[in-house]
Amino acid sequence: MSTLSQVSINKITADLLPKKFGKPGIIWTTVLVMLSIGGLIGYFRQLQSGLSVTGMRDYASWGIYISNFVFFVAISLVGSLITAIFRLTNVSWRTPLTRISEIIAVSAIIFAGLIIIIDMGRPERFTNLFLHGRLQSPIIWDVIVITTYLALSLLFLYFPLLPDLPIMIKHSRAGSVNQKIYKFIGSFWKGTAEQFRISESAVKIISIMIIPVALAIHTVTSWLFATTYRPGWDSTNFGAYFVSGAFLVGSGGVVVAMYVFRKAYSLQEYITEKHFNYMGKIVVMLALLYLYFNINEYLVPAFKMKKAEEHHLMSLFTGEFSYLFWSAILVGMIIPIVVLLFPSGRKPLPMFVMGVCVVVGAWFKRFLIVTPTLLSPFLPISNSPESYAHYHPTWEEWAITVGTLAGALLIITVFVRLFPIIPIHETIEEQSKAHKL
Repeated sequence: MSTLSQVSINKITADLLPKKFGKPGIIWTTVLVMLSIGGLIGYFRQLQSGLSVTGMRDYASWGIYISNFVFFVAISLVGSLITAIFRLTNVSWRTPLTRISEIIAVSAIIFAGLIIIIDMGRPERFTNLFLHGRLQSPIIWDVIVITTYLALSLLFLYFPLLPDLPIMIKHSRAGSVNQKIYKFIGSFWKGTAEQFRISESAVKIISIMIIPVALAIHTVTSWLFATTYRPGWDSTNFGAYFVSGAFLVGSGGVVVAMYVFRKAYSLQEYITEKHFNYMGKIVVMLALLYLYFNINEYLVPAFKMKKAEEHHLMSLFTGEFSYLFWSAILVGMIIPIVVLLFPSGRKPLPMFVMGVCVVVGAWFKRFLIVTPTLLSPFLPISNSPESYAHYHPTWEEWAITVGTLAGALLIITVFVRLFPIIPIHETIEEQSKAHKL
């Protein structure tokens, strides 16, 4: 039996119920819809004329589409970090962050799958992956782990949402579209002890299952590169390198979302400075880990300096991609480490700025993993048009890429409009236990 007063329960419920968009929310949603429509226009152009509308050629056959795919897969790992690992280790302050991390994971992994179809050029060939796929192909491994991770992430989002649905039904307008949605997905939930027992067991099982799948999804993605014999990708370090970077960008994404939701919905009482302080320490640890793998990734081939690796490394360190490379390292890792080492840097606003730095730096880092390697083949580029030696994304590519990023944010935005971004029932139970103590 809860020891919280009914007044306190009513206050928590009122604070955490989803709210209608104000003017800023309407503008934000409109911008996302317009960017998504721009992406659809770019994709329609690509369907009409084929991949010739892109800047991809014989050498740079993967462009910002695959960079975007790796980014989406990376940021989706935050669901397993915040929700599963924190839940299994009984981290007490996780509650306000679990649903944030899971909706980020779900939206990201949906668009990771879509961007692969976009990159194929001919979407009707996607069915060949299932009809004629070969298990010895890393691409099939990626398809399997992505679909498995999406299914587990959806369940991980759904089960903890069930206790909140009766509250949503009660507080929504009778006969409204929202109430019909809540009843459709959760009318069977009566809140009995048996239902809670089954739900908690299911969440625990999914927590255990999703961690190896989450590690596998980014490890297998790294194998798509590492099993291809090219300078820069021919590395046994790639699995750990990708996973550590994924945990970093995922944590950075949660920090950004924490700040935005806290500010937009006045959740200062629930997402406190304590949460930013703890997440800041996690980001520092993950940034140091990722920096270590970056040093290892470039120092070893630079020390041996095989001829085939020389062009790739020089293009990153001093050549065509040097400004982008050093900016990504500085902005995405070094500056966040320096700022977040100090307690004042782990306050909400500087944490938000550092979270944006981590996410932006991570996207460009994925671009640097893909493009410079493709433009540094073992056999030097010769007897080819000059354009083949460079890669410049076209407006169609940028429109589609920005459109997918906007689409992922739109899923999160619509979810927040329909469902509480902080679990109501779990928050009440948590505060009840604290009140007893």
